[in-house]
Amino acid sequence: MSSIAAIKQRFGLVGKSAVYDRALNTAIRVAATDLTVLITGESGVGKEIFSQIIHALSTRKHNKFIAVNCGAIPQGTINSELFGHEKGAFTGATADRKGYFETVDGGTIFLDEISEMPLDTQSYLLRVLESGEYIRVGSSTTQKTDVRVIAASNVDLMKAIQQGKFREDLYYRLNTVPIHIPSLKERIEDIPILIRRFAVDFAEAYHTDSIHLDEQSKTLLMKYPWPGNIRELKNLVEQLSVLSEDKVIDVDTIIGIAPHITKTNLPALTKGKDSLQEREILYKLLFDMKGDLHDLKQLVFELIRGNNLRMPDTISFNAFDKQMANDDVIAPEPWKSPSIPEISGSASHNDRQPIILDEKKYDRTEVVDDHLALEDMEKEMIRKSLKRHGGRRKEAAIELGISERTLYRKIKQYDI
Repeated sequence: MSSIAAIKQRFGLVGKSAVYDRALNTAIRVAATDLTVLITGESGVGKEIFSQIIHALSTRKHNKFIAVNCGAIPQGTINSELFGHEKGAFTGATADRKGYFETVDGGTIFLDEISEMPLDTQSYLLRVLESGEYIRVGSSTTQKTDVRVIAASNVDLMKAIQQGKFREDLYYRLNTVPIHIPSLKERIEDIPILIRRFAVDFAEAYHTDSIHLDEQSKTLLMKYPWPGNIRELKNLVEQLSVLSEDKVIDVDTIIGIAPHITKTNLPALTKGKDSLQEREILYKLLFDMKGDLHDLKQLVFELIRGNNLRMPDTISFNAFDKQMANDDVIAPEPWKSPSIPEISGSASHNDRQPIILDEKKYDRTEVVDDHLALEDMEKEMIRKSLKRHGGRRKEAAIELGISERTLYRKIKQYDI
């Protein structure tokens, strides 16, 4: 059996991540069989190259291989494309035509975007997988074929089944051996290697010097989620190779050519007027939280004094008062409650004894996690502002100090 390193070299694959190697190892092991394979993964991860590897390492390698994009064939002609048709079967059928399952007999057919296949075609494909039989469009004669099927999908087929868009029996027939190809965000350690490979390939193809990325640029690209995966990364490297004047690429060069690379859900990290306004939201929220903490301290203080509780030796009212006075947040008006009597400021704190709590009454404690993600803080601030203004975005935007357009974008982003 071929080793993973040899297969990578043969097919030009780049990567050292364990998840990628596991997927490749599965493809190598299943190649020697005739089992149906279902390859899953996001768009641009290289599902077709895996199907070619399986075919090239199989006993069918000397026979035909064809890749069919099910989403690119019109629904009215896909049955004819796959299974052929008889002359006169429909308007425009001026002659008999062989389908892919007939022309690739003995070989391998790769059905990409299998989720886009119409339901009636799915039933015909299921029959091929189960018995190797199919019927041309407009014919009544059953024909046989010996084709290995490799299917691929970039969507969750189980969800498609629940929505009634994909046959459950076909799914289990295709999913004999599943292979999941990881996305770039699942193998970020491979990003610098891929960048170097694409840069060298471009330089060799156009007889120019290869670009190089400094460490900050590599870090920036490794933090980007890469929704287009390898295809998007290759396009960016080629853009940098063509458009950058300097062969040593820095962060400013990348942002200038591809500003979307800095896109993030943390608005304080981006540049521009809107991002500065968004940052103000977080500052306001942080100050409000600290103000709430200040109020809580005063509440505890009043509860202790109003209920004549005793303080432990390690805590004094003087130290507590000093902490309150030195708080770096502007103190709100003192909290007052008619249910708790006020204690005269002339009372001596030194006369008080340590607090002794009844263990039977206070036998439960709750650990509160004070960590709050910036996204959650921003979302809560927007929700509170909208509630105060009865859902009127314009007034809420003015209060938050951001543009109405930015507020609208945030509402959509956080599904408020």
